Amino acid sequence: MNTGRTIFSQVMDVLPLWQFRKCVARYDGERKVKHFSCLDQLLCMAFAQLSYRESLRDVEVCLRAMRSKLYHMGIRSHIAKSTLADANENRDWRIYADFAQILIAEARILYAHDDFGVTLKEVTVYALDSTTIDLCLSLFPWARFRHTKAAIKLHTLLNLRGSIPEFIHISEGKMHDVNVLDLLIPQPGSYYVMDRGYVDFARLHVIHQASAFFVTRAKRGLVFQRIASRRVKKSTGLRSDQTIRLTGVNTATDYPEPLRRIRFHDADTKKTFVFLTNNFTLSALTVAHLYKARWRVELFFKWIKQHLRIKAFYGTSENAVKTQAWIAVSVYVLVAILKKRLGLSQSLYTILQFLSVSLFEKTSILQAFSNIEDPLEIDPNANQLLLFEL
Repeated sequence: MNTGRTIFSQVMDVLPLWQFRKCVARYDGERKVKHFSCLDQLLCMAFAQLSYRESLRDVEVCLRAMRSKLYHMGIRSHIAKSTLADANENRDWRIYADFAQILIAEARILYAHDDFGVTLKEVTVYALDSTTIDLCLSLFPWARFRHTKAAIKLHTLLNLRGSIPEFIHISEGKMHDVNVLDLLIPQPGSYYVMDRGYVDFARLHVIHQASAFFVTRAKRGLVFQRIASRRVKKSTGLRSDQTIRLTGVNTATDYPEPLRRIRFHDADTKKTFVFLTNNFTLSALTVAHLYKARWRVELFFKWIKQHLRIKAFYGTSENAVKTQAWIAVSVYVLVAILKKRLGLSQSLYTILQFLSVSLFEKTSILQAFSNIEDPLEIDPNANQLLLFEL
């Protein structure tokens, strides 16, 4: 029964707390901690994300204003800005990174059969990309990006079924995108869709050897030899479908296997794209549609920057920044899990907007969401005149 329980506590019920405690124990997160536990830290930071708090002082003031409800929200400790800042500064960010992976694994099961616009049954398709978050060099000297500028990068592997981020690596802004391929463990049978910033044929060959597939764009000046060509239907936008072999000085050694080269003209943008893939069974048009679906990761970055607190940070140390980023990811995945478990028809944006103004309400969360989009009912006998009947 959810009678008398706040919506915030009902949302947090989705968290597998026994697994969170295992993550805390793995990194000895509560060593010498007497009052403000790692769970209190997680709940306070999750509240900050869901309610769009601007600073730790903002978090402190809001929670203290609702002091009588904190116990029922699961927060057992006294809330102070300095205590929360110390926790973000000193407690290992890997606690929250590992816990986010647990939530991601659960979300992946829930969204395993979702459609993403391309007809591929029982196949996992990932989009790999990164986004840069600019920082102030004087406040974040550890995240050097340029001579006068600091930044961090979020390298993200997004599962296109449900737009769930299954891999995230937070690095300094100067880390090149292609280096993140060294951190991935390719899953056999999966598809990895990337832009041409990830074209490194030695690394792409590792994906091929793992029995996984990649789709990317070719760089200009690619040196190759055409082996065979297949007919294409030019009315669909396709211009060519070729089997090629790389003949460059280094590329021939880095990737000795045949590749598939597809030219596609987009009638909307009037641009011609050249795709490279190691898959020879999909239709050429499907390969083009797979690359088009890569834009979901761009939309994901835009969405989290607008609706989660990852552009302005509550702390300046590397540990505090990574802690906040991973808790933000956990909140995003938590809302995605909640949407599936409750069978909500609203978008993630609508759900987050609703939660931001109703966290302290004491009502059943399912009932609350069922009333969001109710049509406005007008009493036919009401005395209020209608505008166009004056």
